[in-house]
Amino acid sequence: MQTSSRVHERLNNRRFTVANNTQGLSGSGTAFHYQVEGDAISGTYQGGRIRMGQQVGRVTGPNTLELLYQCLTTEGELLAGWSRGTVSVDHAGRTTLTFVWGWLSGATGGGESSYIEFTE
Repeated sequence: MQTSSRVHERLNNRRFTVANNTQGLSGSGTAFHYQVEGDAISGTYQGGRIRMGQQVGRVTGPNTLELLYQCLTTEGELLAGWSRGTVSVDHAGRTTLTFVWGWLSGATGGGESSYIEFTE
């Protein structure tokens, strides 16, 4: 899928922080950085309880994506999971991400989370 989607426009080379993730590990100290090439997405994240994390995924529609992620926590846990997300824009013009997610390895359960673009 070659696309000039909102996902590429609003996600590529941008950084995000957690707005709401009550059931997950990432928190206000966690920073996410994404790259988008065509329909391929990659990302890294760290901070808070996350020592290091990586994401890989794909664009699934004009404003939707799916990701697989893995991380090493500051407590030495190795975790992996999946997420499906939507890219939006808030009233201030900042990119927002909302996800439904679940664990595949190292933990059980899942939830919903939201993220907002860093403004510098």
